[in-house]
Amino acid sequence: MMDATRTDRQPTDWHEHAYDLARGIAAYTASPLIEGLARVIARHPKAEIANAFNHKQVACKMWAREKLFESCGGRFGRIWVLGGWYGVLPAMLLEDHRFEIGIIESIDIDPHVAEIAETLNRAAGERFQARTSDMYALDYAAARPDLVINSSCEHIADVRGWLDKLPGGTLVLLQSNDYFSEPTHINCVASLEAFEEMAGLREVRFSGALPTKNYTRFMLIGTV
Repeated sequence: MMDATRTDRQPTDWHEHAYDLARGIAAYTASPLIEGLARVIARHPKAEIANAFNHKQVACKMWAREKLFESCGGRFGRIWVLGGWYGVLPAMLLEDHRFEIGIIESIDIDPHVAEIAETLNRAAGERFQARTSDMYALDYAAARPDLVINSSCEHIADVRGWLDKLPGGTLVLLQSNDYFSEPTHINCVASLEAFEEMAGLREVRFSGALPTKNYTRFMLIGTV
């Protein structure tokens, strides 16, 4: 009994504890996302998964999911998530039973993230695909996705120039922020009104701001 209650042991690798914790929560919640998270922790120990799942990242994605459902419903044949990173937003959408989605493709220019995204979303089977590509090189007209999501417009030098590559009438969900002090943010916006002007959407179904401690996240949902 004494061994079972001692607290002065040397700590083991945090991945072991995180993996056990995620597996336990997955068993309790029956969540495919948490089950996938446990797999990522076990198989990709160098992945920045803690950053991908920090409370701000999750809050912004939950906000996107809620407003998308409220403004556009839940039926989509094909969704493209650009700058999809580890595929967290696709996992959140695929897990939500309000949505009926044929397939979500997570597209990122970084060749190291596709395998991690596939690991996270393994339970989705053929309903999820991760691929490596430049968003400027995609053939939007040929693929005709029902929805294009870009939640990192602050990383794009010419947002309107990119949007012009999409066929007219394409539904988009866009996010940016006013976090100017982050060096990798090359095109932040100072306000929601500035983001609306930059995007120049033909129809706006939702426009809003989500304040956080260090910055405000802006989001637009509408058609080009």
